[in-house]
Amino acid sequence: MTATHGANPLRDAADRRLPRIAGPSGLVIFGVTGDLSRKKLMPAIYDLANRGLLPPGFSLIGFARREWQDEDFAQEVHDAVKEHARTPFREEVWQQLIQGMRFVQGTFDDDQAFENLKATIEDLDKKQGTGGNFAFYLSVPPKFFPKVVQQLKKHGLADQKEGSWRRAVIEKPFGHDLVSAKELNKVVHEVFPSHEVFRIDHYLGKETVQNILALRFANTLFEPIWNRSYVDHIQITMAEDIGIGGRAGYYDGIGAARDVIQNHLLQLMALTAMEEPASFDADALAAEKTKVLGAVRLPKDLGADTVRGQYADGWQGGEKAVGYLHEDGIDPKSKTDTYAAVKLEIDNRRWAGVPFYLRTGKRLGRRVTEIAVVFQRAPHSPFDHTATEELGQNALVIRVQPDEGVTMRFGSKVPGTSMEVRDVSMDFAYGESFTESSPEAYERLILDVLLGDSNLFPRTEEVERSWSILDPIEQYWDKHGKPAQYESGTWGPAEADEMLARDGRSWRRP
Repeated sequence: MTATHGANPLRDAADRRLPRIAGPSGLVIFGVTGDLSRKKLMPAIYDLANRGLLPPGFSLIGFARREWQDEDFAQEVHDAVKEHARTPFREEVWQQLIQGMRFVQGTFDDDQAFENLKATIEDLDKKQGTGGNFAFYLSVPPKFFPKVVQQLKKHGLADQKEGSWRRAVIEKPFGHDLVSAKELNKVVHEVFPSHEVFRIDHYLGKETVQNILALRFANTLFEPIWNRSYVDHIQITMAEDIGIGGRAGYYDGIGAARDVIQNHLLQLMALTAMEEPASFDADALAAEKTKVLGAVRLPKDLGADTVRGQYADGWQGGEKAVGYLHEDGIDPKSKTDTYAAVKLEIDNRRWAGVPFYLRTGKRLGRRVTEIAVVFQRAPHSPFDHTATEELGQNALVIRVQPDEGVTMRFGSKVPGTSMEVRDVSMDFAYGESFTESSPEAYERLILDVLLGDSNLFPRTEEVERSWSILDPIEQYWDKHGKPAQYESGTWGPAEADEMLARDGRSWRRP
């Protein structure tokens, strides 16, 4: 008699419940002394090691101008991990991680520094068993991208030997406009194959962003009504309650639209609007997102259906907040936008006639990122007007941050003898439904780089199509006046409210 065995997840290499663990590899961080590295990258690497997702011989090399020795760099990583890591500090994990830490001093035009980097990588290959597999993380200002990539090529650091890989990881912004994005793509692809280039958009690493795909395509509840026959409009908001802080040198001249709409918000829109992919591999996902971005139609009247603003003096969290033009390092005549709102449409069968309203801003009412799918009103109501005067439109709200989850808003009868229908909410919160806390976006993205999984990374064509959408808006703004002023701590300029009011709609107040 032959026993019949069920599927054994320990034997099934494709079982998604098993953790994905990176093979022999290392990471080089250029700009390792910056805020991003200290607050996000180094803690994420420790958290991955703490969760057992990095190989025992994983190696981390920092490259910067500081006159540090290896032990100084290790201390910097230690301090960053202690302050910012998500998981508890464990000495045995740290002792294993520290074995592969090295520091290379130099500038981006220093040939000898890149030769030292090459020698360091070769030494780690022998001592740590990294197998020649290294990713180069460019956590540097965009103007240095071409120089660093060219130096990697010049010194043979991008050369891939048989059976090993070399990858480039590039932080946003990827270009300043379409022309510069194409130039940068050309430079990078002359050195690294396209499948070895990973453009970081940290929003795509967030659990709730990935949950858009699960919500839509793993359920039969939503997809039948996810179209122009039922959806009235969609609002995508990324609001911050902080100003520019000490980032005047980076932010001035770039602004909210280039910093957030071109990448984060257009990616969220593409995920919300795209057709079901044939599979969830990188090529299939990119193909569907690219179709959506290619079908985006700009408003005919850019003056009426786009708004840019600048925060002025006001109050934030009970404290006096200075306006953008009064921030240290900002030109008093600057026209840089700290708020941007645009109305877009998608010319395809699913979404024709449905407006997508995208907005982002600094010094707004609170920190929140959400996607709100607002549905049409019922075509006929048997209720008296007085019974439904407090009833709004049904909505499905995907909360990306800070309170990750999903809210459904619908009408329900108020208890009592009379018929009164009022809005109620049904809420799903990650923190209440799952015992394990969500990993930081950079944990997922760094692990995906080491695994060579490019699902969550925008491709060349996506980046270029996004710039094609934003460039005409930026060009219009450059020629027409100054940004509208809005008081710090409010929800943006009055012109943004008027933009929706002309369509008979209003912004959500998250």
